[in-house]
Amino acid sequence: MLTGIFVKVLSITLLIAVGIVLILGIGTLFKGGSVNKKYSNKLMQLRVLLQFIAVILLIIFAYFFKD
Repeated sequence: MLTGIFVKVLSITLLIAVGIVLILGIGTLFKGGSVNKKYSNKLMQLRVLLQFIAVILLIIFAYFFKD
């Protein structure tokens, strides 16, 4: 039971993190200027990395914690 709660909390946390980085990346993209040059590409790379980690962990969770 504790494992199920941990999996749900970790999954939701990862998805929220991806969403926050996505919103920050889009915000810097629309802001333009030096902020865009400095942070936009780095934020999008971070988003892709977080998405990769989230998808891999969700697949692992689905495999090992299936009912």
